[in-house]
Amino acid sequence: MQPGASIESDRALLAYASTDLQTVYHPTSTCRMGSDQRAVVDPELRVREVENLWVADASVMPSVPRGHPNAVVAMIAERAARWVERAMLA
Repeated sequence: MQPGASIESDRALLAYASTDLQTVYHPTSTCRMGSDQRAVVDPELRVREVENLWVADASVMPSVPRGHPNAVVAMIAERAARWVERAMLA
């Protein structure tokens, strides 16, 4: 378990944090979704003003999830697949 018993003070803990801790970067929430003119995609994930193009990834999440985004991305993709299929068969 890190940082271990060698950390005996707040100063040592801060030093450990500044040199040894890392983050896992999962970019999300970069393509605004909505009905307004400033949205990148509509509520069915279609890119505004581009025919037959959908976005089905973490970029359409309205906020950053507290955990790993994998399950949420899978759900977004599943829903998008239905919308794309419906549009292509229409």
